[in-house]
Amino acid sequence: MIPLIFEQSVPGRRALTFPRLSEAEREGPLPLPAGCCASEPPELPEVGELDVVRHFTLLSQQNFSVDTHFYPLGSCTMKYNPRLCEKVAALDGFAGLHPLLPQLRGGAALTQGALEVLWHSGELLNELTGMAGFTLQPMAGAHGELTGMLLIAAYHRARGDTRRTVLIPDSAHGTNPASAAMAGYSIVAVGTDADGNVDLDDFKARLTPDTAAVMLTCPSTLGLFETHVRELADIAHANGTLLYYDGANLNAMMGRARPGDLGFDVVHLNVHKTLGTPHGGGGPGAGPVGVREALLPFLPAPIVTRSADGTFALDYDRPQSIGYIAPFYGNFGVMLRAYAYMLHLGGNGLREAADHAVLNANYLRVRLQEAFDIPYNRICMHEVLLSAGRQHKTGGIRALDFAKGLIDAGFHPPTIYFPLIVHEAMMIEPTETESKATLDAFADALLRLARLAETDPGAFATMPESTHISRVDETRAARSMVLKA
Repeated sequence: MIPLIFEQSVPGRRALTFPRLSEAEREGPLPLPAGCCASEPPELPEVGELDVVRHFTLLSQQNFSVDTHFYPLGSCTMKYNPRLCEKVAALDGFAGLHPLLPQLRGGAALTQGALEVLWHSGELLNELTGMAGFTLQPMAGAHGELTGMLLIAAYHRARGDTRRTVLIPDSAHGTNPASAAMAGYSIVAVGTDADGNVDLDDFKARLTPDTAAVMLTCPSTLGLFETHVRELADIAHANGTLLYYDGANLNAMMGRARPGDLGFDVVHLNVHKTLGTPHGGGGPGAGPVGVREALLPFLPAPIVTRSADGTFALDYDRPQSIGYIAPFYGNFGVMLRAYAYMLHLGGNGLREAADHAVLNANYLRVRLQEAFDIPYNRICMHEVLLSAGRQHKTGGIRALDFAKGLIDAGFHPPTIYFPLIVHEAMMIEPTETESKATLDAFADALLRLARLAETDPGAFATMPESTHISRVDETRAARSMVLKA
């Protein structure tokens, strides 16, 4: 156990020294009033510089990260962040740019490079998704979802249409219902058929003249491409209903299929899942949203425009816009990284990344299919969905137990218990960058744990054993947190 930094404190130790004040400095500004001064020095640890460096270095080594471990979080996608993109984002002309400058009077003249990056990023995303225009303002995937649903609401309002419901399959990305509800819609769930597709009969039964939109994740959180997607789009459009694409899983589709070509009207992207941007600690993120021609007038203000002379500007003159949805212009540094990623890989490289992501997931599917239940055992996309239902039934071993065991084996656990429609779910996403050696090591670890579940299920009770804190009651820890100074 690493001691707290306060426990390492020794009176008199210092990590830095302050320069002595000159006489002039001492006689400078008037001292603070007595009532504004603390009667006692702050209770801070007294440690040397080396103590500080070692302490926080050791703490960092306790973390799992994509830079240190295989990180197979399905649907969450901890994707490798190329260092080239980090270097581009750190360039002085970008990193030193004040975020308010483009919005100041005359500021566009001083920020042409940044505005050009944003404009070209939107054009590349149009090409990647088959949309007519993008906003890069949304600051996360869920923020993009909300923006997309607000755009759909604005579109229907402009037509005098008061539709109030949204259809969401039970295999959709988990944030979809919340985003639709925050936009003011009521949620209607649609079931999944035996093959893992949206149940067409259930879909048709629940689609009504009051249905404003259908939110689809394609591939779904079952890791499967929705084979009925064109039929679903045609049925929805015939009803005056818009089709919303949750781009959480676009990493499997890049260069192979475009949402716009499949019939989607609104698209949001999670750039950390698809375009190699950081996402540690929950952010910062970006969730750009693209729309078809009919929804362009409703995009958030401002949008980046390019004039005939090749200069760029922010256009605020948008009377039908849903308004300003983010401070500054979203997370510019994140979109800059995504732009560098797209330029570096190019069209062929993006398609190759998608191919490798799908290949890696299917390799794991085949290697693990004898030891685990696969609820929908057909060719998957970039993530494979397993179930520990067999082990739970025969020996009481749950998906949670496998997750703890994988920690001891040196792997971050996959996503467990999601999607909710699969009993003892384990959703594994290897991404495109992992080697066959890494995939084999991970599969071997899961297979060893599967054999242990048969021969000695009691061994799981003490896992993980390699961590500083062993198994905890996650529910109790979340609900009854005890914070100590």
